Amino acid sequence: MPRYKLTIEYDGTPFVGWQMQAAGSTVQGVLGEAVRRFSGEVAVVHGAGRTDAGVHATGQVAHIELAREWKPDTVRDAMNAHLRPHPVAVLEAERADEDFHARFSATGRRYVYRIIARRPDLVLERNRAWRVQRPLDAGAMALGALRLVGRHDFTTFRAIGCQAASPVKTLDRLEVETVPLEGPGVEIRVHAQARSFLHHQVRSMVGTLVKLGEGAWTPDDVTAALEAADRIRCGPMAPSAGLYLAEVTY
Repeated sequence: MPRYKLTIEYDGTPFVGWQMQAAGSTVQGVLGEAVRRFSGEVAVVHGAGRTDAGVHATGQVAHIELAREWKPDTVRDAMNAHLRPHPVAVLEAERADEDFHARFSATGRRYVYRIIARRPDLVLERNRAWRVQRPLDAGAMALGALRLVGRHDFTTFRAIGCQAASPVKTLDRLEVETVPLEGPGVEIRVHAQARSFLHHQVRSMVGTLVKLGEGAWTPDDVTAALEAADRIRCGPMAPSAGLYLAEVTY
């Protein structure tokens, strides 16, 4: 059966997450319905990552199998026609080898978390970034981020219900970038890259880094929290609205 690799962008605000559930609209569900409507086939949409409710994507990857051969551009355009008005778009469709799997073939995933530090409420960026009302010291956040890079037991930054077999992960990159804004405030982006992540790991790390940005924690506090391997030592978890699955590598 022909297999297609899909690169997907979506606004996660109206969805209860990527994965199909008993109740609520999901990204996987609307993609599967788009496939059915254009092809007449019921196909499982296998995603590279199961993003939570409210989490966005600029580079999610998925694959589908179809009984009939279609041109990749036709798959892309037909799916997009049936995805409207959902805030989901197939950016690219391409033929893939029969052994390609969006999740299990992936060698890395990159997430970006957006923070906007300003006093006024967000309007245009509402549900697309985390507004922090006070100024943040991005330099202090960057120093704290360095303490988390490498191979560690990330139990402190793991959701209680995480189903991963082990809390040990290798974090290849955790960098803090400052982006000037035309209006008030500043945007801070946290870039996280690894082969795979624990459930809520990125949001938990970002929430901890904000404690440094506020001056409440030091880099040594981050190291102590990591080494404690205890969820209660984690800083507050950042909200889902600022998180983006930006890239999946193979």
